[in-house]
Amino acid sequence: MSETTPAASENSAAITSYDDPDAPWNQQYSDEDIAHWNDGVIQEFRDKAGKVGGAYEGGELILLTTTGAKSGKTHMVPLGLLRRGETLYVSSFIEDRYPAWYHNVKADSAVTVELGPTTHRGTARALEGAEYDEFAAWAMANNPLLADYQAKVSRPLPLVVLELGDPIES
Repeated sequence: MSETTPAASENSAAITSYDDPDAPWNQQYSDEDIAHWNDGVIQEFRDKAGKVGGAYEGGELILLTTTGAKSGKTHMVPLGLLRRGETLYVSSFIEDRYPAWYHNVKADSAVTVELGPTTHRGTARALEGAEYDEFAAWAMANNPLLADYQAKVSRPLPLVVLELGDPIES
């Protein structure tokens, strides 16, 4: 299988730069909007067996559930799924800090991944060292938005590989 990411929709194809003012991450939102940002995406994901519209239309999303590194509580976040052949991975565009889900998987690699209509137990592994360097070089060469984002921040991108177990029976 080739090492490519899935084709983007017309909406997301128009976003060619991390700084694009039309990108969802560059919009202005109130604190109340941010507090409930994921609620609608999660509901739509579940209602439509993993498909969502709006700014995420055409992208492949997952719902990643982690255990809080400090709180011990479960936390769910929708993330864009990226692929390198058969390898599934996720990253993030949060500028001022690493995202909570990244800290959580570093503290506890056991995760739950909802992919389309199927839920899996899995393992999330934050890449480090030489493995990170090789994977990041590939990701930057094959994902222009990640490369553009990395050029604007001083810390390394969070790169996490997901290994899915068998589906969980409902």
